[in-house]
Amino acid sequence: MPSSPEDKKRALTRLHRIQGQCEALARALEAGSDCGPILQQIAAVRGGINGLMAEVLESHIREEFAAPTGEGKADDLLALVRRYLK
Repeated sequence: MPSSPEDKKRALTRLHRIQGQCEALARALEAGSDCGPILQQIAAVRGGINGLMAEVLESHIREEFAAPTGEGKADDLLALVRRYLK
């Protein structure tokens, strides 16, 4: 869990956005919308979840693995993780 107030606020804001996207998806499914817009909304939710995961993972890596003298190593690890999360 992000420990700094800024990281926590950013994660919660992202989560609230994802919740809104899920609610819109549920409304579209209930209304019997066409598949195209539904698939687009699913992709948006997936992108939001991936972004939230990347943000929390980055915060975790910085908090747990970044020693004062090894900051560059944490940055290298974060770059590698970002490449694989895309």
